[in-house]
Amino acid sequence: MRLRQGQFSYLGDFTDEDIRVQAQYAIDRGWAVSVEYTDDPHPRNTYWEMWGHPMFENPDAAAVVFEVNECRKENGDKYIRVIAFDASPGWESIRMSFIVNRPKSEPGFRVVRQEGEGRAIHYTIESYACARPEGERYT
Repeated sequence: MRLRQGQFSYLGDFTDEDIRVQAQYAIDRGWAVSVEYTDDPHPRNTYWEMWGHPMFENPDAAAVVFEVNECRKENGDKYIRVIAFDASPGWESIRMSFIVNRPKSEPGFRVVRQEGEGRAIHYTIESYACARPEGERYT
């Protein structure tokens, strides 16, 4: 199952040049660009591990590509994404997010049914990867 999160999730994998172009788009708008990674890509897991520091006032998108490749060296078996944060008053939020690296095997998710009081039925999504301990999920 191919994880579909963020912008461009229905496109093929990005090349370094594709990453550079999108990062430059964000930089040209004054957005801070960051690189993040995780082994738990649950849609509600918005807090991924940050790689390095956010790149505020970075004029060159080549630095973003460099950081992505450095992150790949240590976390190549995990999901890696690039995010762009807009600190403008009224926004102060993520404006762009896209995945730039995936593990070789993406096990996907399953729907878990929970029966509650009064015959109430609740459903939740659970990642197959989370059945294994952190650090061993994609080995």
